[in-house]
Amino acid sequence: MELLRPSSLEEATAALGNGSRALVGGTELVPLVRDGLVQADTLVDVRDLIPRGIDGSRIGAGTTLAELEVEPQIPEALREACRLAASPQLRNMGSVGGNLLQSTRCWYWRLKYPCYLHGGDVCHAKAGEHREHAIFGNERCASAHPSDVAAALVALGASMRTTSRELPVADLYRLPTDDNRDVAPLEPGELILDLDVPTPDSSVYLKAMERQRYAFPLVGVAAARTAGTTRIALAGVAPIPWLLASPEALDEATPLPRTAYKVDIARALVRRALEAL
Repeated sequence: MELLRPSSLEEATAALGNGSRALVGGTELVPLVRDGLVQADTLVDVRDLIPRGIDGSRIGAGTTLAELEVEPQIPEALREACRLAASPQLRNMGSVGGNLLQSTRCWYWRLKYPCYLHGGDVCHAKAGEHREHAIFGNERCASAHPSDVAAALVALGASMRTTSRELPVADLYRLPTDDNRDVAPLEPGELILDLDVPTPDSSVYLKAMERQRYAFPLVGVAAARTAGTTRIALAGVAPIPWLLASPEALDEATPLPRTAYKVDIARALVRRALEAL
């Protein structure tokens, strides 16, 4: 494997694609390459090229979760989501941009079953073990998106800038289809550069997990209120961060037999989040 250290964004984007991958913190990419889940002939080190730091509502995509969790300028929901996202070691290395592009923790995908996300036509979780899987958007794939930070940013109505476009963070994600199994499709050579995070009147992030610390969300609830309007987004309940139209929309959940408990947890956390706002 080759490691490239380009001197400019133009050089970096030109080097991406055709078996190469961008490397920033590496907390996600390196284990995937090691386990053979991501094929990469070349790693392109862009740590010194991606913006890092916080300037008002603007957050560089290279900013670490550890830097965000202690920054008083950013909304409480995002700080708390970063604090709860992982162990201190991972938060010190992991970038906010990389966190948005996390792969599913579904064990069938991780064990390389020929599942829907791997190009097959079967979601093995539906007939197998699935107690940590999705309760929304699970018609084709029942995997659960693991990012606390993504849910917080969706609830906050954040937007992002890449090397080729600007878009709401919510629009980065899409449910997998037969034509495209990628839930966060970036164009070849496209890099996330920074985020713009509006300041709400109030916000909160609550999380239920298997352990008290350093675990992926069974259910995460981010809520933000601005000028009388409240946005709620969920983590761990769908293949993508799930924007909830209203608390009553939890009635539209489609849990699998062993994920029905997640609906009850989501109701409780949504209620507490609204009370906290």
